[in-house]
Amino acid sequence: MTPTNTVGVTQMSQHFLLSANARSLSLTAVARMSDDEARATFQAIRWANNGGQPQCPRCNCTTNYPITGRNLWKCRDCRYQFSVTSGTIFASRKLPVRDYLLATAIFVNAVKGISALQLGRDLDVQYKTAFVLAHKLREAIGANQSDGELSGTVEVDGAYFGAAVRPENKKEDRTDHRLSEEREGKKQSLVVARQREGRTLPVVVDKEADAIPFIRQHVAPGTTVHADEANGWDRLHAYYEMMRINHSVAYSLDGACTNWAESFFSRMRRAEIGQHHHISGKYLISYAREMAWKEDHRRVDNGAQHTAVTGAALAHPVSRQWCGYWQRRAS
Repeated sequence: MTPTNTVGVTQMSQHFLLSANARSLSLTAVARMSDDEARATFQAIRWANNGGQPQCPRCNCTTNYPITGRNLWKCRDCRYQFSVTSGTIFASRKLPVRDYLLATAIFVNAVKGISALQLGRDLDVQYKTAFVLAHKLREAIGANQSDGELSGTVEVDGAYFGAAVRPENKKEDRTDHRLSEEREGKKQSLVVARQREGRTLPVVVDKEADAIPFIRQHVAPGTTVHADEANGWDRLHAYYEMMRINHSVAYSLDGACTNWAESFFSRMRRAEIGQHHHISGKYLISYAREMAWKEDHRRVDNGAQHTAVTGAALAHPVSRQWCGYWQRRAS
């Protein structure tokens, strides 16, 4: 038997997501936090620019007095009493602070998203509570997602999402819902513009061509744009250097491809089919922004992701859409 020669063999590098560096946050560590530890974590994240010291959410005064036994502070200037979640998307909370840290940890660890039903079971809360909480987190991370411009090399593509149509029992009664005249109106076109090695910007429109103004607004002049052969992208030739790929011939040809955009749609499809099973058109953009955020942060350890999502939620004002949602007070 010939001995195996190990001299000079280079060990294959491990994928980041499989390494210990990707796991910097443990659900068990969060679940074991005391109320004081959880509030201290919230305080350190919310007022990181002030060294973790409380700052009045009304007048930004940094001189505040603790109210003994109530976990509140009182502002010296405006006399406003506030807590660590006052004026944030978690304002008027009912759950302990630790449960919000735990919910955020579950949210970021679910790389393909998490259903409200599962989140409610994990937190031992009603479905309604989990549904609103998850959407508040989506609103927080998606609030500033469209800021700035994409440049360099950007891929654009579109796909339809929405309610599935149950086919008729008999074959002769079935229709081809891919045809425009047979569409039931529930599906919407989700278009994504994704910069290679950069950010991902989704938008919901009736058809792909309607996304042209969005692309022109968020993609800088001089950018090389990759797209498929759909007629809706023909107008982009007047504004950008275009590279087109015919997917019926190849997925990548002569340097043209939309694989980065397809990667986003792959995660989005798995979220729809494997987790949520149905995504209402009303909330499609919220789920799309969540998947875009997770695509952009896929190489960031889960501890840093947790801090980023918690910080976004604590920096976001009270939600107009989700405050009083189940009491029909949503705007």
